[in-house]
Amino acid sequence: MPLFVISWFDKPGALPVRQTNRQAHLDYVAGLPGVLQLGGPFLDEHGQMAGSLLIVDLLDLAAAEAFADADPYHRAGLYETRTIRPWRATAGPLAQALA
Repeated sequence: MPLFVISWFDKPGALPVRQTNRQAHLDYVAGLPGVLQLGGPFLDEHGQMAGSLLIVDLLDLAAAEAFADADPYHRAGLYETRTIRPWRATAGPLAQALA
């Protein structure tokens, strides 16, 4: 299965939405064993969470979109933008682990 990079950027001023839905988001990705390969928040200039980057292992783009659509952060309206792209790990220490 290919890997997909999902990147989201939060709406301005949405940190309270992120904080309120954080545990539901973490539970969601933990509840799908083998899907999430790497993930974490983007940070703003003050070190506050301001977006998300997830690398997921899913069958195809439609499955990646469905995964992203069901994420509690997305459902809560946290994000201003979203991109999903197929991706291949080819270099660096994590490449072998993700291949």
